[in-house]
Amino acid sequence: MKHPHDYAGEKVVVLGLAKSGVAAAKLFHRMGASIVVNDRKDRDQSPEAAELEDLGIAVICGGHPDDLIDENVKLLVKNPGIPYIAPPIVQAQQLGIEVVTEVEVAYPICAAPMIGITGSNGKTTTTTLVGQILEESRLKPIVAGNIGRALCEVAEEANSDNWMVVELSSFQLKGTSTFKPRIACLLNVYETHLDYHGDMEDYTASKVKLFANQTAEDTAVINWDDAACQAIIPTLNAHILPFSIEVELSYGMYVDADTGMLIYKDEAGETHVILHQDELGIAGSFNVANALAAAAITIRAGADFASIAKVLREFHGVEHRLEFVKEIEGVKFYNNSKATNAVATIKSVEAFKGNIILIAGGLDRGSDYMELLPVLGKQVKGLVTLGQTRNKINKVAELAGLTAVKTVDNEDDAREAIHLAVQEAWTLAEEGDIVLLSPACASWDMFPSFEQRGSMFKESVHNL
Repeated sequence: MKHPHDYAGEKVVVLGLAKSGVAAAKLFHRMGASIVVNDRKDRDQSPEAAELEDLGIAVICGGHPDDLIDENVKLLVKNPGIPYIAPPIVQAQQLGIEVVTEVEVAYPICAAPMIGITGSNGKTTTTTLVGQILEESRLKPIVAGNIGRALCEVAEEANSDNWMVVELSSFQLKGTSTFKPRIACLLNVYETHLDYHGDMEDYTASKVKLFANQTAEDTAVINWDDAACQAIIPTLNAHILPFSIEVELSYGMYVDADTGMLIYKDEAGETHVILHQDELGIAGSFNVANALAAAAITIRAGADFASIAKVLREFHGVEHRLEFVKEIEGVKFYNNSKATNAVATIKSVEAFKGNIILIAGGLDRGSDYMELLPVLGKQVKGLVTLGQTRNKINKVAELAGLTAVKTVDNEDDAREAIHLAVQEAWTLAEEGDIVLLSPACASWDMFPSFEQRGSMFKESVHNL
């Protein structure tokens, strides 16, 4: 797309309110564009509309008008979660109107170099770690994007002394064309969001757009242990900085198999010990990988080793991501509501050594959940399912020979459903067990967000 300044006097449609839509609309308004914001939610469900209208921005709620998109529209900025089959997007594409996400809009007006972090799992933890390490190293990070403030909101505030640290989803990246981070990180690629992307090819291609405009002066931080990440390396133009929990690398971040130390080996072959993996403040092998990625990213950004080690020791996780909630009569409760795919759930189960009562289920995106088969009936000794996928997951449990299975059928009352699920899990648990909410599914069948699902889980645990 053109620089946002170049849309002065031209018609721009912003599709979807929420924080990214509001920020994009305000930015284009400041730059003199003629803005129309459209959201299919009713006006009384769109509290952001009044703020925009007070600025003189046209807001249309309650559906997509047939005449919203015409040949006078020069750009369509979409909320990342709106699918490309939505009528206004289809109409725009038929008319040759460029369709972008807010990330693409913010990029050209941001003076700070950008760090872009994506992956199927671990984005928020890694992004948070990077922000804290850069802060500890006094490198002036600004954390935005999928977490924190909307990128359009903060891009104009940044200067060349900052680092803009951006968590990016496949939804956001799919709508980019010129976006080019100085440091880009791909953590992993697993099957997820197929209801949006249609197939793994489109999902992976959207992730890989993170690297599309990088040159040899930029850095691509890549998970050496992930086959999909390995496969894209030959296509990249950037300087490759790998990380691995399985292989001793000739260059990059890795875990020493003999000592358990997290080590950075520089391009001259000199090794730098960061800390022992047992010193990490967060549990699980997947979090070791996240720590390696964060260390690799921040080393390239200029962080010192002492700051990296300090943050990795002191960081104890992000809410809803393997979050300890409470211990009751020797049973520990953990909230991992952010586990929205089967791989994330498997990794969260593997982070523990004791027996687990698993609470799982949610939005049906077409998966069969057979990936869960190896852990059900082994480390998982009890299962409580809810949501659209409850019967699918129950079938996998049956194949695994797991008999301690409870099902919550109440989809109409989300709060009551999660409350019942916690009670059922409590009846299955014994002293020394772990009750783990790790749904393997998105929340949108019953809850507006994984955050609300996790918060209701915590509330139910505290009310036992």
